[in-house]
Amino acid sequence: MSATDLPVLYSFRRCPYAMRARLALVASGQHCELREVVLKNKPAEMLAASPKGTVPVLVMADGTVLEQSLDVMRWALQRSDPHHWLQPGVGTLDDMLALVAACDDGFKPQLDRYKYPGRFTDTNVGNAAREQGAQFLRDLEARLSASAHLAGAHATLADAAVMPFVRQFAMVEPAWFDAQPWPRLHAWLSGWTDSALFARAMHKYAPWQGGERGVDFPPA
Repeated sequence: MSATDLPVLYSFRRCPYAMRARLALVASGQHCELREVVLKNKPAEMLAASPKGTVPVLVMADGTVLEQSLDVMRWALQRSDPHHWLQPGVGTLDDMLALVAACDDGFKPQLDRYKYPGRFTDTNVGNAAREQGAQFLRDLEARLSASAHLAGAHATLADAAVMPFVRQFAMVEPAWFDAQPWPRLHAWLSGWTDSALFARAMHKYAPWQGGERGVDFPPA
């Protein structure tokens, strides 16, 4: 595949949604042209492809656009899945997607209210939101008591999709998070963030400038 045939990925390094997409691209070995976005100055090319204005956005050579992180993950893994991320050891793909939906629809709103309390006008922010978010983490701890990963003995799409949000939650108050009685969750999170796969997915790039070619991703 020539450089001009590569899909173009608009991404932002710290965004959990973009992070999960990059993890799947690295795991699958799918190459793309990555364009690192500054969210305060979104490039016109990205907005033309996806007016929603959030990352990730994957633009194929034929103009097809994937603008949801799970769609990017599934596209990559359906092309190549050497680590069997789409084949859980326990349950089904639908079960994994249900867990990811619980993260996105239930846990993520509490994470936002915990991390950014000033953005909300009601009282369900800060420590109150932290406690509600913690219930999801207790459920993950229980899952991990039965297996090394969220859907069995090996890592799957579920782990890669949920981990970036757990990581973000842990970073709000690291001392509090580390003090919680969640030894399996702590080990699981550290296993991901200390991995070579995570390091490749989190490689730093300079912001992309319009008119220039992006960088080859994943990095060598």
